[in-house]
Amino acid sequence: MQNIVVVNDPKDWSFSHEGVEVVPARKYLTHPAYTTLEKVRVINLCRSLGYQKIGYYVSLLADARGHKPMPSIETIQNLKDRAIAAIVGSDLQDLIDESLTKVQSAEFVLSVYFGRNMAQRHERLAKALFRMFPSPFLQASFTRNERNGRWRLETLKPMAIDDIPRGHEGFAQEATADFLQRAYVRPQRQRQRPYDLAILVDPNLPEPPSNKKALQKFDKAGEEVGFNVEFIEQQDYARIGEFDALFIRETTSVNHHTFRFACRAEALGLVVMDDPASILRCSNKVFLAEMAEQQDILVPNTMIVHRGNVDDLPVRLGLPCVLKQPDSSFSAGVRKVTTPEDLHVQVEAMLEKSDLVIAQAFVPTEFDWRIGVLDGQPLYACRYYMADGHWQILKRDAGGTKEDVGRAETVPVEMAPTRVVKTALKACNHVGKGLYGVDLKEVSGKVYMIEVNDNPNIDAGFEDAVLGDELYLRVMRTFFARVTARHRGWGSA
Repeated sequence: MQNIVVVNDPKDWSFSHEGVEVVPARKYLTHPAYTTLEKVRVINLCRSLGYQKIGYYVSLLADARGHKPMPSIETIQNLKDRAIAAIVGSDLQDLIDESLTKVQSAEFVLSVYFGRNMAQRHERLAKALFRMFPSPFLQASFTRNERNGRWRLETLKPMAIDDIPRGHEGFAQEATADFLQRAYVRPQRQRQRPYDLAILVDPNLPEPPSNKKALQKFDKAGEEVGFNVEFIEQQDYARIGEFDALFIRETTSVNHHTFRFACRAEALGLVVMDDPASILRCSNKVFLAEMAEQQDILVPNTMIVHRGNVDDLPVRLGLPCVLKQPDSSFSAGVRKVTTPEDLHVQVEAMLEKSDLVIAQAFVPTEFDWRIGVLDGQPLYACRYYMADGHWQILKRDAGGTKEDVGRAETVPVEMAPTRVVKTALKACNHVGKGLYGVDLKEVSGKVYMIEVNDNPNIDAGFEDAVLGDELYLRVMRTFFARVTARHRGWGSA
């Protein structure tokens, strides 16, 4: 791949490197020789990357010509957004604190040269920032909170050559030379299909919503219906704008990067599943309890608990009962209490984290129904059996680690009780049109909704046991239809 370094004035570039062409910005923008080049990497070191400034147009036209600009237009825009800097700071908080632990001052400026820093102890942080915002030279400013000692990322901005601090020139040259002789930092997708789909995953998640084989099947199904599919991770936040759709296959939570990915994707016009509203609604059991009451959906006798009505709980629900943290998932944050003493201990602990707690009457069953719902239609039906000797599907130890899980049995949707499927669809109609898993119990002819989960489990060998590959294709067809409809809408605007 040919390397072109674009600068305002070639005299600015004192780093000589074999195989690198240094081009004035105006020449790159206007000379016809640069419009037809292929396999070109453009290192944009212009003084200003502001909107409609010459450096901005270098990256814009490089992208239009099929060149590989660094920084890209998306990165330039993200670097201007202080809200994104705050989000990145939150996602990298532990790494920031670890990297800056020996810094004595209240402020610190980190210079990043192609993902490197002069101090070895800052290398991991520099690489993380570079992965999220691929830009030749970056400057990150941090301030320390006097009360708790934690560091906060204040600003991120690209540096031009003349912004390099005195004494850093030699290291910046070394980092540049090292980068230019390596492959491009991020392999580019082969754009063989009309649209691009990102699947957000975390390879280190102990209990992901889809196992590796299921992810492979989503990949294959996406390509079959017409997507270029790429798996992305948390550090790829700045790249969301490169795609047409986002499929979240991590466990979601509101105070979590998955929610920020969903919000960013929706703001950029991507089709995203699940969308921010679905995550908000499904993640909070207070919402689900209120929704069920308003829509006349039967649930176990339920009470929203706060500090003022704790004493009423045993009278209203009886014991044993089940306590749920509003944002609990995968059976975590859910406790069964059998005595008044245990009740007060568990409620007090939960109220330390949330002003409201959900309490429900205990309804024992051999299994729960899980109805998968996609775009308002049933997708799969499973019986999730309780773990041996336990009252839940998942059995966890005192530290929250999974000890055991009950077996799952998938049946054709048409063989599931009609009232179970109808209740699931009714609940989802008041949540959204995404991908959901509705947990229900059937007792003496009555169907009780337990909860609606966004981003439900779809594991190869379990939820796909009836439909097989067709399950993955249905999900991808829904994505493709929505993306197509959205692009048609833009075209007619």
